Amino acid sequence: METRIAVIAIIVEDRDSAASMNSVLHEYAEYIIGRMGIPYREKGISLVSVAVDAPNEIINALTGKLGNIAGLTAKAAYSKA
Repeated sequence: METRIAVIAIIVEDRDSAASMNSVLHEYAEYIIGRMGIPYREKGISLVSVAVDAPNEIINALTGKLGNIAGLTAKAAYSKA
């Protein structure tokens, strides 16, 4: 199956949602290339980027599950390659 490279940007506005986010990311661990989290303490949020290599449907499902968690915003940016 053809895969795509994408980066999922996540903004965590409610720290209580981090456990749910990590649970979803664990479900899709086989597709995750890497992740980086940056706490922005002055604003009380965290910024997380997750690089994935997966079929389009998987990326959409992962982004959708993350976006449905209260206190999170998630968007995907796809590579043209």
